[in-house]
Amino acid sequence: MAQNKVITGKVTDKKDGSPLIGVSVVTAVGAQGGTITATDGSYKISVPANTASLTFTYVGFLNATVPLNGRTTIDVQMAEANRALNEVVVIGYGTQKVKDATGSVATLSTKDFNKGVISTPDQLLQGRISGVQVTPSSGEPGAGATIAIRGAGSLRANDAPLYVVDGIPIDNSGGTTGSYGVGAGSSSARNPLSFLNPADIENISVLKDASSAAIYGSRGANGVILITTRKGRKGQGIQFSSNTSVSSPAKRYDVLGRDAFLKAVAAVGANAGPVADGGVDYGGNTDWQKEIFRTSVSQNYNLSLGGASKDNTGSFRASFGYDNQQGIVKNSSLKRLNGRINASQSFLNDRLKFDLQSTYSNVKDQFAPVTNNAGFNGSLIGAAIQLNPTAPVFDAQGRYFDINGYNDAGYPNGNSFRNPVSLLNQLDDRDNINRFLNNLTVTLKLFGGIYYKGNFGADISRGQRKAFYDPKIVGFTDAIGIKQINYPSPTGNGTAIITHNEVSNYTTEHTLNYDKKWKDGSSITALAGYSYQTFKNFARNDFGFGTSTAGVLVKNYDDFKTHLPYPVGDSSSYKLQSYFARVNYSYKDRYIVTGTIRRDGSSRFGDNHKYGNFPAVAVKWRITNEEFMPKGGLFDDLSLRLNYGKTGNQEIPDLGSQNLWQYINFPGTSTAQLHQNNPDLKWQSNITYGAGLDFSIINGRLNGSVDYFHKSIKDLLFRQDLPQPTAAPQLYRNLDGDVINQGVEVGLNFAAVQGKDFSWDVAYNMTFISNTLKNFKNYIVTGNIDGQGLSGAYAQLITNGVPLYTFNMPNYAGLDKNGFGIYPQGIDVPSLQGSPNPKFTASLTNNFNYKNWSFSFFLNAATGFYIYNNTANAFFYKGNLLSGRNVTKDVAATNESPLNSGEVSTRFLEKGDFLRLSNATLGYTFPIKSNAIKTLRVSLTGQNLFLITNYSGLDPEVNTDKQRNDVASKGIDYTSYPKARIFTLGVNASF
Repeated sequence: MAQNKVITGKVTDKKDGSPLIGVSVVTAVGAQGGTITATDGSYKISVPANTASLTFTYVGFLNATVPLNGRTTIDVQMAEANRALNEVVVIGYGTQKVKDATGSVATLSTKDFNKGVISTPDQLLQGRISGVQVTPSSGEPGAGATIAIRGAGSLRANDAPLYVVDGIPIDNSGGTTGSYGVGAGSSSARNPLSFLNPADIENISVLKDASSAAIYGSRGANGVILITTRKGRKGQGIQFSSNTSVSSPAKRYDVLGRDAFLKAVAAVGANAGPVADGGVDYGGNTDWQKEIFRTSVSQNYNLSLGGASKDNTGSFRASFGYDNQQGIVKNSSLKRLNGRINASQSFLNDRLKFDLQSTYSNVKDQFAPVTNNAGFNGSLIGAAIQLNPTAPVFDAQGRYFDINGYNDAGYPNGNSFRNPVSLLNQLDDRDNINRFLNNLTVTLKLFGGIYYKGNFGADISRGQRKAFYDPKIVGFTDAIGIKQINYPSPTGNGTAIITHNEVSNYTTEHTLNYDKKWKDGSSITALAGYSYQTFKNFARNDFGFGTSTAGVLVKNYDDFKTHLPYPVGDSSSYKLQSYFARVNYSYKDRYIVTGTIRRDGSSRFGDNHKYGNFPAVAVKWRITNEEFMPKGGLFDDLSLRLNYGKTGNQEIPDLGSQNLWQYINFPGTSTAQLHQNNPDLKWQSNITYGAGLDFSIINGRLNGSVDYFHKSIKDLLFRQDLPQPTAAPQLYRNLDGDVINQGVEVGLNFAAVQGKDFSWDVAYNMTFISNTLKNFKNYIVTGNIDGQGLSGAYAQLITNGVPLYTFNMPNYAGLDKNGFGIYPQGIDVPSLQGSPNPKFTASLTNNFNYKNWSFSFFLNAATGFYIYNNTANAFFYKGNLLSGRNVTKDVAATNESPLNSGEVSTRFLEKGDFLRLSNATLGYTFPIKSNAIKTLRVSLTGQNLFLITNYSGLDPEVNTDKQRNDVASKGIDYTSYPKARIFTLGVNASF
């Protein structure tokens, strides 16, 4: 008999060289016996002397048959059969392979991000992930956004997810606050995430269900978005990118020009003659939208240097970025300067490692006077769309035209028909924000698979916003009421408002981690941790009145003659203390169980309910690894997931559960109790459960997932107005009721063509979702509606049995023969109408590659929701013509009577369904044969290329903040900053 021989070697992952544990090594496919690889990937097998080859098999990898050719040492690199399953995703406090993930986690890398002009990280993922709806408040550079992960869930304004950047939970209140109203309404603050440079982001993970988000406890109630920045790697070298963009309004309001306006005025029986004869014709011909909109040019530059040591014990990446984004409304822009360093270094044979992430950002915003709640005079856009087109920009003396003229002192008289160009040029509103985000991580390997990790983070923001009003600005004649004192209006005096905002967030976290793998493919990972965070917010407003030099715009606070005696503002702080643990156990790579528990304590609650417990459990069954599943069958992977979890919400103001008093010491000392204590105030809880099915077929060319989810929000946090007279007007309490979000998510990825020169990849996702409020015994109104004669009006109702923010208003059935509105149930009888929450969202991405060329396009859509067109309600009805105000061509063409009133009704409630070509990119990569230049690519990107919708406003993806009494609103459009159509030429190079 022939003698046996011993073969040894090591099996590693071809992608990254990591050892593969539990690889089967046999003498032939289907052979009995053999061996498996150890924890370091090594193996040892005794085979007959005449054995010609060995076969290596491993779940998720392509089989490898290797000839011996007389060798006794065989090292093998195995290639993934399905790379998607073995991709690593970022989860809370660690990473995990996709195939081991038990919760609902979606990940985007740089190739998946939206391209073009990107102000904030949320724009990178807008429309790209099922179950995640990103609705920008407007098209303003750096505008805030409403992000709902698996549906809306809170009655209060803060329904935002938690953002975690490189392991540090950041504060969403960084930056500056919105503008302080002085007669043209107030505006929302810009997006607090604008300090992050999108070019520094490597991937974004979204933890959608409670089983994955529960590790963050109270802060994960609205979902978690994990942002990982780019690190240094071998051979990275120098990378440079430059982009130049041209933007223009995608749509304008179709209002009347001079001749059509005068004809329409005459048609309603008003005097369309010259002003001297009592008419409305001022003799000019002005396109007011043309005066305020522009074709803007934006620029972006990024430079980075990165690398790693030969033995991978150290790495670094340093980056610098500059953005200058001009808005399509004149005098609006965002300028951002970023510097970032990511570095790591290992010591003591990789037993000790330090990681540093440090970011500095300076953001300078310039604001056009576009506000959320201006009255009938309007802020910039409201003034432009209703202003008489016969009015000139300047009068005969070269002053900004004012319909009511100027007084003997040379100041405007008017308080109506504000001159939009005056608003742009006689109001200077800018901010300057410096933000520092620093994180130091220490990792120490102890013994037996146990290691310690410490995180120390600091997020510090310092912002200042300055607004200066020229004393000759047109249309601001009302006094300003501040702390029971009336101060003079900007027109005729000049006004300065300075807003200071200082935010700091310090994080300390300690975790012990355990990682163990067995030869049969089983494994366990566990962590236990402690976290402590402190948050401080200091805000104040300073006011100045009356410029020291009469009639001159000054931009120095000290040059105003009168100042508010004391700053107006508040400082606040709160603390979070948390204990948490997680265990993930995988049995033979078939059955995977994850259990999580977190205990959070918040200083915002009283002693009775200061701490909350948030558990979660999830299981996964990898069906394809069962023996009854045929090998080489249809499925490369088939897995079933089940999950349950609870998270909490503590989004009430600091000291919300305590007695809170306000002291005013000017003009005299007075006190008032703002709200009373409630020791029984407790955490709002989010309880979710769901199931998911993951699959992969055709060697990973088609893979996807289907998820069902059910989310219930209980113990709703709410600010309750108390019947008067009482000691305090308000109380924070928990309301009974359940906000139910349930739905189905589908995500598919298909490598349709995989040729040598040509490839075509398709990604599709869709979400079906319903939102209902149950077991609710209250009746809450919200959604303020602005406009002449609409004081106190609202459009939305929160009540039992319907979705949150359901529209509630009289039913409008058109015009009668006399041009008056028909209200079948009565003009003062509101009824429940549609919801602003989409029932269906979807997106489709196609990526094509042919040799050195690439082309991609991205479509997204939403249906089953309504938008209330407050802009039309305020400005677009025929009665405005009697006052010499402009309307749209559609309104002028109706038989509406000019005496018809414009109440809140379904007349202005419209379906928001849309399909948008959001993004398309054509690129070419040059075949470089140079030692100096590694890669060179040019690209042309278009954003917002077309929109199909029946909505009559500028864009249905809009959400003007119209909250009422601290209750959020949704789906209302009021003179919002329009969206742009953008074309970007980009160059990327590496050296």
